[in-house]
Amino acid sequence: MPVALSPKASYSRQVLDSGIAKREPRRVTPTHSLPDAAFEIPRIPASAGALIYDSSGRLLVLKPTYKGGWTVPGGQMEANGETPWEACRREVREETGLIIDAGRLVCVDFLRPRPGKPGGMRFLFDCGTLSDEILGAIELQEDELSEYRLEDMDRAIQLLSGPVRRRVRSAIGAVGALYLEDGRRLDT
Repeated sequence: MPVALSPKASYSRQVLDSGIAKREPRRVTPTHSLPDAAFEIPRIPASAGALIYDSSGRLLVLKPTYKGGWTVPGGQMEANGETPWEACRREVREETGLIIDAGRLVCVDFLRPRPGKPGGMRFLFDCGTLSDEILGAIELQEDELSEYRLEDMDRAIQLLSGPVRRRVRSAIGAVGALYLEDGRRLDT
């Protein structure tokens, strides 16, 4: 069903949704003289991270040089159409030199924007257990990371920063993929 602008808007009644999916914003011309206004499609930053374990069940955590606290391997998705899984694999390779072949989505976390922080979508993948030999070959991206550790889960949770801590804690042992907001499960 077409939707029209409300009478409060200074524009004539126009159909906003023709039922045809559009990827690009379109210019709407007002019926009276106002400066040209372009409407943009909202953009939400997105990133992907990896849970990687050693044979003893310890979690790989990284110490960034550009912020406090510890994190899991991962980072921002590229705007070139990169998928969350592709971003996860690329970021793990860039940050640690590790090649990840398999992973299972364990959660999607929506972070609300706050002053100075854009918020966005965070995808977290369980990438399983890697051998001690493979993990022994980690080569950190020195300009972004100063240290890595394999920590038992309780200690890893203590080291991780707020939203990452909540995300990882929620995802550990989850049967299916979880939806979180600010790292917290929703009561449904």
